[in-house]
Amino acid sequence: MDPIEVTAAVFGVASVYLSARQNVWNWPLGIINVTLYIFVFYEAKLYADMGLQAVYIVLAAYGWWHWLHGGTNRGMLRVSRVPPREIILLGFAFVAGTAALSTLLARATDASLPLTDSALTAASLVAQYMMTRKYVESWLVWIVADTAYVAMFIYKSLWPTAALYLLFTILAVVGWRQWRASLREQSAPQTAYA
Repeated sequence: MDPIEVTAAVFGVASVYLSARQNVWNWPLGIINVTLYIFVFYEAKLYADMGLQAVYIVLAAYGWWHWLHGGTNRGMLRVSRVPPREIILLGFAFVAGTAALSTLLARATDASLPLTDSALTAASLVAQYMMTRKYVESWLVWIVADTAYVAMFIYKSLWPTAALYLLFTILAVVGWRQWRASLREQSAPQTAYA
């Protein structure tokens, strides 16, 4: 087992666990996780996923700031639902990103699984953006993407990473449930006590 892959997996679990708990420290741990995965995916010739990790670093820095200052009066950001108009834009971004990236990888690299790698990369970018905005539906995108990642990593014999993404899938279900509960609590009428 590759020690970099194992270390990356540990930081990844901690990061996703903290995300599910709405703990802002998920972002710095996530930056360490994705930085290490740049090297893992380079070795596996999963170039779209390697590049995705670099984008994650930028998104994690943005998410860290946005969770702290993106709410009302520059306060903490609260869980919300994705606006309908944004769903359409995110769907378009997924399709366009998959098409562009898979074409590039198939023509210009020796990438393994260019279409699958590209589709999962595009889905992950959409989910990560949604996570930075604290959209509850981000967890649904993660559940689908992480499940597909498990299959791809098993195929590529990246066993610790496949196990990690299986755990990510479970944590995404937990995150979905916790964020939905938080959303219900936020919208429940507040009772004043005398």
